[in-house]
Amino acid sequence: MSGVEHRLLFHGGAFAAVTRAGDITGARGTQPDGFFLGDTRHLSRWQLTVDGAVPTLLVAEPAAAVLVPPTGRDEPPPHTVFREQRVEGGALVDVLRITSNRAEPEKLWLALTVDADFADQFELRADHRVYGKSHAVRDREVLPAGVEFRYRRGGWQASTTVTAEPPPDAVEETGSGARRLVWHLKLDPHETTELTLRAAARPGAGPLPTAGPGAGTEDPAEETPAADAVARLAATDAGARAVPASHHPAPWPGLAQAAEQGLADLDGLLIPAAGPGGEQVRVPAAGVPWYLALVGRHALVTSLFALGHRPALARATLLALAATQAGEADGEPGKIVHEVRHGELAHFGQVPYGRYYGAVDTTPLFLVLLGALTEHTGDDKPARRLEPQARAAVEWMFRDGGLGDSGYLRHRADDGRAGTGPANQSWRDSPGALCGADGTRVTGALAPAAPQGYAYAALVHTARLAKTAWADPRLADRLTAAADDLRARFLTDFWLSAQDFPALALDGAGRPADALASDAGHLLWSGLLDPERARRVGRRLLEPDFFSGWGVRTIAAGQGAYHPMAYHRGSVWPHDNAILTLGLARYGLHEEARTVARALTDLAAHSAGRLPEATAGYPRASQPTPVPFPHASSPQSWSAAAPLALLTALTTAGDPSGGLPS
Repeated sequence: MSGVEHRLLFHGGAFAAVTRAGDITGARGTQPDGFFLGDTRHLSRWQLTVDGAVPTLLVAEPAAAVLVPPTGRDEPPPHTVFREQRVEGGALVDVLRITSNRAEPEKLWLALTVDADFADQFELRADHRVYGKSHAVRDREVLPAGVEFRYRRGGWQASTTVTAEPPPDAVEETGSGARRLVWHLKLDPHETTELTLRAAARPGAGPLPTAGPGAGTEDPAEETPAADAVARLAATDAGARAVPASHHPAPWPGLAQAAEQGLADLDGLLIPAAGPGGEQVRVPAAGVPWYLALVGRHALVTSLFALGHRPALARATLLALAATQAGEADGEPGKIVHEVRHGELAHFGQVPYGRYYGAVDTTPLFLVLLGALTEHTGDDKPARRLEPQARAAVEWMFRDGGLGDSGYLRHRADDGRAGTGPANQSWRDSPGALCGADGTRVTGALAPAAPQGYAYAALVHTARLAKTAWADPRLADRLTAAADDLRARFLTDFWLSAQDFPALALDGAGRPADALASDAGHLLWSGLLDPERARRVGRRLLEPDFFSGWGVRTIAAGQGAYHPMAYHRGSVWPHDNAILTLGLARYGLHEEARTVARALTDLAAHSAGRLPEATAGYPRASQPTPVPFPHASSPQSWSAAAPLALLTALTTAGDPSGGLPS
């Protein structure tokens, strides 16, 4: 796939990565090529030819292309193919309009070569891993209107049904397993004819969410339909507070555009999931292409960002994560899942992500979202329904998370599964992301700083729920005391006196990792720091070594750990900056918050209003065009929701902390 530019079409948990002309070639590499649903590639070939030749691309748009047969300068093309594609209802739909350009009749032979290899997405990544798939069976069946491809391995099966209107004149074998759908067309002078092709995927029998503690019934979280930007930003569902239009930052039309694009992307990134009572909900997937799945951290942060605009996302996310909460059989009851996959390899345990619990921060963030939703809407029904899951989450933090024994949430790399999971279990999950100023990795049972902030916020929020929704003042007092102790302990153990800044993490021996990092902004967001230190930290984050002009770098420049193109050691992440901006607003640093928000707005303007997952840390003064980060997901849910968080931070009315406790 090297050198081939692709475009992405996505909706409802399915996505297609096609060439600019609309074809699928089945290549393997760092970027996907095919039509995917449920972590499975349901189309590995989808190649159009006319009269045996590949058409020439004239125009490529996000979901459309204009094609003509290859001809010379003195031979104008006899016809033009207008191609429009979309993903809907678990299917790739391809509409071909063939228009004659001549004043005389024309005959042509149109063919579409199709195949489905049903490869798991983990097979397609460029990590050179090979997975055994013994006893797998593939077959194909010609249908009156097309062809069906089927795959079976033990109890896991999937299929792709390709149909066309009008039906093809023939379905031919190719000798490779692919099938060729053929139409013999006759066009009258300047006539247009239309073919509609549909590839419908039926996903495999992957693991499904099951009822956990406190299962019951409740109406699915409602959805806010996509409409124009102003209506969508102002529209609320039951109990939501609209951000007053008069408080929107009028001088920044780019922020309104970014919010509009973000809402549109969130609509496309919603995927189906089940709540603890089996009810169907739609939750934000992490991102396209490889993470069109429920990833706990991303769904929780996205829902927190969107709380003032889409409270339904918070309700749906909480229900889906309650349904997949760890039980006794998972070893750490009460823990909130990190990632849920439904592909063949996850089904057979060849990758650990069927339900993967390798995250130290999802559990406190679950409690934060539950408390924030209750306080934001004034409705305690979700908190009362999910009381068993919330109590189990609290107990996990103290028992297995480390809060009771070591005083902090801690983790070891890979969650005991060496080589199979993320290197770290906080949002900085890449190898070496938790390090000292010189770049040395920290080792042992790690206590990253940001999750301690989330733990503090979770304790404060849950104490309020215990007092108001659960009528348990004893638990409320216990959690309030634990929050106070955590804050005092953190300010002693994590504070770097010489740098006047919090450490990035503690290693297994309790030594602070002295890299200066943007995670300090997460501590502002959570309210863990006292006001004086918080304001000093907030202003420090806007110094030139941190602030690139496009946002705050993950690691301040000038340290040995800094690399402008490293995933978590010098790049700029919009969601990280949105959290930081909410934290700045929380402590009254409004000018600093506006500076970061304006930088992110300018960054979005370079990609038609869509914020990337990350961008390189090069200074804007010397590099006036943002440098894309290689292999980034786009769109990504928490980047899509980041403009909504910025609007919250820049709004003087309402809660500038984004729903976190004061």
